[in-house]
Amino acid sequence: MKSIATFLCCLVPLAAVNGQEAQAPTKKEVPAFMVEFSNLPKEDREKFEIALAEAQKLFNQKRVFEAIVKAEEASKIFKDRPEIHNILGACQVEFRNFDKAMEHFKEADRLAPNESSIVFNIAELDFVTKNWESAEKNLEKVLTLVSKASGQEDLQVARLVEFKLLLCKLKLDKKAEAVSMSKKYDYLDDSPYPYFADAAIAFSEGREVDAEGEMARAVRIFQNPALLAAWQDTMMEYGYIKGFFGGDVAEPAAAK
Repeated sequence: MKSIATFLCCLVPLAAVNGQEAQAPTKKEVPAFMVEFSNLPKEDREKFEIALAEAQKLFNQKRVFEAIVKAEEASKIFKDRPEIHNILGACQVEFRNFDKAMEHFKEADRLAPNESSIVFNIAELDFVTKNWESAEKNLEKVLTLVSKASGQEDLQVARLVEFKLLLCKLKLDKKAEAVSMSKKYDYLDDSPYPYFADAAIAFSEGREVDAEGEMARAVRIFQNPALLAAWQDTMMEYGYIKGFFGGDVAEPAAAK
């Protein structure tokens, strides 16, 4: 079975953790769901935050069934928090229930528009289900949202998003745009992007040996399996690398 890239099941920044309230934003910035949440009794808010944090922790540990139980426990207290839908959507992806996952991600996006982790999950699901036009649109939106980020982790996410966008361009017969994107960063960049971008172009032109050489260089240079995994998974999802157990699975239906 083809590997599915890790979804960014991140808590929306307004969330509180372990029963402690997040610092209140200015009145203008408070979304409707947080106003409703703040009207709950303090005991309920604390129980919710504890269950939500536990669901996040369990998902990160790949204890998906337990994560669902905890997320649903939190949802019984208050169902209109985007974090709940983001976690439940990511859990459904693990079961390859793509339509149900998209429902959760879109509900999270409705509650917290333009939250980069949620939009990324929508774009990633489009990518996994080969819905290339929608994936292109949403990946471009994610890039806009993270363009001002400066941290190393943010840089890695931004580069991975750009790489997925490059692959979408290839599928949409926008080869010139993809080639231009592949030249955007040189080999002094702090991400595997230049190597995998060149590999993608080489694969698209039937130069498999050159492509494999570029990916091998990335492995030698970065030597960090955790960092490289998302890039390798992306190439497997796209079809340029066969799964470790041989062959590709049939493509799932595109997300609606």
